[in-house]
Amino acid sequence: MKEVTIKNSGSTFTPTELADFLANKIFSELKNTFKSNYTILDPACGEGELLTSIAKKFQSQDAPININIKGFDTNIDYIVSAKSNLNGFNNYSVDIQNQDFLETTGACEEPVDLFSPKIETEYADIVIANPPYVRTQILGSEKAQQIAKRFSLKGRVDLYYPFLIAMTNVLKKGGILGVITSNRYLFTKSGETIRKFLLDNYELLEVIDLGDTKIFDAAVLPAIFIGRKKTNKKQLSEPCRFEKIYEELNGLGKQTIQSDSLFDVLNSQKSGTYLVKEKKYNLNIGLLKHTPNKADIWQMTNSNENDWIEKIGLNTSFLIGDRFNVRIGVKSCADKVFIKESWEKESIKPEDVLFKKLISQENIQRWCFSSVNDLKILYPHYSEKGKRLVINLEDYPNAKAYFETHKEQLSGRKYLMEAGRNWYEMWVPQNPAFWVLPKLVFPDISIDARFYFDENGSVVNGNCYWIIAQNDEEKELLFLIQGIANSDLMSRYHDLCFNNKLYSGRRRYFSQYIEKYPIPNPKEQSSKQIIEIVKQLNDLSTQNKDVTELEKELNKCVERAFGF
Repeated sequence: MKEVTIKNSGSTFTPTELADFLANKIFSELKNTFKSNYTILDPACGEGELLTSIAKKFQSQDAPININIKGFDTNIDYIVSAKSNLNGFNNYSVDIQNQDFLETTGACEEPVDLFSPKIETEYADIVIANPPYVRTQILGSEKAQQIAKRFSLKGRVDLYYPFLIAMTNVLKKGGILGVITSNRYLFTKSGETIRKFLLDNYELLEVIDLGDTKIFDAAVLPAIFIGRKKTNKKQLSEPCRFEKIYEELNGLGKQTIQSDSLFDVLNSQKSGTYLVKEKKYNLNIGLLKHTPNKADIWQMTNSNENDWIEKIGLNTSFLIGDRFNVRIGVKSCADKVFIKESWEKESIKPEDVLFKKLISQENIQRWCFSSVNDLKILYPHYSEKGKRLVINLEDYPNAKAYFETHKEQLSGRKYLMEAGRNWYEMWVPQNPAFWVLPKLVFPDISIDARFYFDENGSVVNGNCYWIIAQNDEEKELLFLIQGIANSDLMSRYHDLCFNNKLYSGRRRYFSQYIEKYPIPNPKEQSSKQIIEIVKQLNDLSTQNKDVTELEKELNKCVERAFGF
């Protein structure tokens, strides 16, 4: 495989095998109904690998076809290489420009003068692309704001979002888009806008989540989207082929299928565990399931998995988000100032009353708290009559002296200062009144589910999420949720519904997923049994006793609760 070079813009050169794979996919969608003319566009062409691959496909055809190749890139060195690589297609028109595609005519639907003639901006028949993966904020606030305004985007978005919109604007109706992006838009809350946009504008043909295969050296996990631009936006979106491939890290007892390459695996028609060069990969093939809400996360369904998921749905009393808020932990944007394992070593130690015990992801086990480090947080907030307040430094001379030694760093948090806050505050302190309440705490990223029940008044770190109980009834529900969330059944449900593993098999446990966890009827006997088992697991784990058999019993109870 070609050596991969990272672009300064945040994009990654496409390896030849991946470029050929995508070109083959796009070409197969033409279904032998070739036109006499095609304009093919790559809006971030780099050295032209994708354009070269798709051009070769057309060159292999017997019938003469007029091909116009267009490419854009902001790096002049890449432009020179792209032109050189495309020199062999003498019978094709090649136009490679050193320009930012997002600023080209048609890329953004700018308002036009009523007296100006309408300019035809849909010029591409095929768009093949691997646009940059980088948060717009990294481009600088002025540039980010310009892009957000021009493409009507809000919040923290990736640069490939405006690229997807711009590519769609220049693609002819009925044209084909084949694009490699980060897979995050498939299942993150920030991807809602793009999911809706793609469903509104495309007949979805195929989606491939390339997972942690490391097919190329991108900093993020990639995915391929292939769609045909709708001729009518009212056209309904039908389910399309959806593939997911992730490395299998245990695979004990699983029958494997020998394969020469990951691309042979991706071209197969069979789900299963594949052995490629001493590594195992799970390939799942199904359909992309759409819901009436176009912003919903994209899920895979096949006959067996769909029946299993639907059975869970039939035995669901409520979703966690129906009853509880799932909150992120505190964020300081200056952790070295606020969080330490030993405050005794500080030359100036703030008053003890301002310290609170901190739960961080490294402390959380499934049923108990691990003291791998005894973190304490300097927490300058308190609650009075339900309102969050910040301490007056004049009342705490030691804390004042300590904070003063870090004032330059703390005052540099412009977003906090611009919000009219005190320079020594936490950026996201959450509600101080909630810390004393019973709560479930779990890491934002973890290989296995680790939902821990805490009622020690600890503060939760920003690498975790938490759910509080405000009365005895909710406290019992937290035990039920803990049992369900820590079960084998829910791990399988999480993987099938949220498709969100990272490298090394780690799962994301973000609020938008946990809020959609199904919970059975708390009044049923099986639910009551789960609650009692969870209480025993919490007690025994704190005593360092083996809970293996009790966990097996829990898993059986969870299966029964959902009708299995």
